[in-house]
Amino acid sequence: MIVVKWLKRKGQKVRQGEPLVELQTDKVNYELESPAEGVLLEIVSKEESEVPVGETLCHIGQPGEAVPKP
Repeated sequence: MIVVKWLKRKGQKVRQGEPLVELQTDKVNYELESPAEGVLLEIVSKEESEVPVGETLCHIGQPGEAVPKP
């Protein structure tokens, strides 16, 4: 899949179920919803990048929380 566009930026608050990123597959473009509530701590997969299904796209946590190490 391809990361088309991030709808939120690093540091922004996100709500569970809120559209977070637009993705493209061979068959469809769709908006992936946030699986959790918190702050977008880090964007791992940049716009225009191709990533395998199931790959980490970003990290969501609480303000000041450390980003998990790979």
